[in-house]
Amino acid sequence: MNAVWQQFTLSNLRLYRWRSASYLYRLVGLLQAWRQGSWLMQWGETLGALLISLVFALAPFVSNDLIGVLLIAGAIFWVLLTLSDEVGAVSTEELSIPHSQFPIPKFTPIHLLVLLYWGISVVATALSPVKAAALTGLVKLTLYLLLFALMARVLRSKSVRSWLIALYLHVTLIVSVYGLRQWFFGATALATWVDPESPLAKTTRVYSYLGNPNLLAAYLLPAIALSLAAVFAWRGFLPKALAATMFVVNSACLILTFSRGGWIGFVVLLFAFLILLVYWLSIHLPRFWRVWSLPLLLGSLAGILVLGILFVDPLRDRVFSMFAGRGDSSNNFRINVWAAVKDMISDRPILGIGPGNNAFNKIYPLYMRPRFSALSAYSIWLEVPVETGFIGLCCFLWLLVVTFYQGWLQLLRLRELGSRDGFWLMGAIASLSALLAHGTVDTVLYRPEVNTLWWLMIAIIASYYTIYQPFQTENLPSQDQLQE
Repeated sequence: MNAVWQQFTLSNLRLYRWRSASYLYRLVGLLQAWRQGSWLMQWGETLGALLISLVFALAPFVSNDLIGVLLIAGAIFWVLLTLSDEVGAVSTEELSIPHSQFPIPKFTPIHLLVLLYWGISVVATALSPVKAAALTGLVKLTLYLLLFALMARVLRSKSVRSWLIALYLHVTLIVSVYGLRQWFFGATALATWVDPESPLAKTTRVYSYLGNPNLLAAYLLPAIALSLAAVFAWRGFLPKALAATMFVVNSACLILTFSRGGWIGFVVLLFAFLILLVYWLSIHLPRFWRVWSLPLLLGSLAGILVLGILFVDPLRDRVFSMFAGRGDSSNNFRINVWAAVKDMISDRPILGIGPGNNAFNKIYPLYMRPRFSALSAYSIWLEVPVETGFIGLCCFLWLLVVTFYQGWLQLLRLRELGSRDGFWLMGAIASLSALLAHGTVDTVLYRPEVNTLWWLMIAIIASYYTIYQPFQTENLPSQDQLQE
């Protein structure tokens, strides 16, 4: 059974064997001579990090068109880096295991499944009833996936990874502070986000620079997870105090969005992070605390949540509205959209209608209930099969399983080494869990501000990948094999 699981999660995959036999890999190094003679490309990894930094520094403040331009630049630069790579080179990193050094591959099982999902999307586009619209969606998806490839590459550098995380956290602090200002001084609602007959109709829902409280909530989820990780990962009193401030400010801003999906993601985030944190610290705890620390922490979290629901009126009204069914206008809208999307999936269950909101907007009017127009499926678990069918959904689920499992394996390795980098892995895993929870009832994941963060979290996990396997070291390739 364990062997089946290892095969399913691609844990025993030897990608260096594919590399030596692949015709596609022969393109790598095509521009190697040009790169060796180029002064600018000697700083290739740094320039890649700069492009990525611009994406996350500007995302909350600029139009999607500008973000698209940056994504195109990043995609072109990744192609240049790949074609000009030194053939046969293998990146290595000295691990804190006595007398051990293991290769850090540039291509991981996560990359393989991302490539497979892209291939399924290409086929779905070719077979789409609205090919032109689906092609637009495929281009956008390709840009996001190439951003992931670039990030997974440059984030293998510990200094670049730390810089990019710190940059994102400082940007979100600005976003959250402005959101809190809206709460204290008021903000004009830019859309009908609350049922006008609800007790919360006149309650301010902050949206900061993003223009939508649900989008803001999703944008802040990774920031909350990473700022919590920074409390443990950053050294020194002042950096830890800054991280704690970021966690409090970001959490408060998310709560004041009154986004029910964001709140669900927040609870899932804390739950996931606490489980990983207790496991990480368990080797240093007495037996009593190893057994009872997690139940006590989760019980305290649940108690705080119950007290908030009982004594904070807006919180109670918003939470109870989740269970109001069609009695809440937002719930009723989503239920009608989900029913129409299920009909769309039933008619094209294998490969869907093709990727992207443009394809969705072409097909959805044929199935929509009267007065319930929508721009998306309002659930990631419906959006994936409606775009790429059940084949795409199976690949997406496979990608999630492999990503979380690889994150867990690398967390075990870093725990064994006592490396603080393990906290960033906890933050990435908790962020993905939170975004999936939020994405169950909303489609904010497909907005550029959040989609780039989704792939950043996956890239962080991929950047830690190593073929190190403590119980199967005899199967590791030699350095001579890796240079073939």
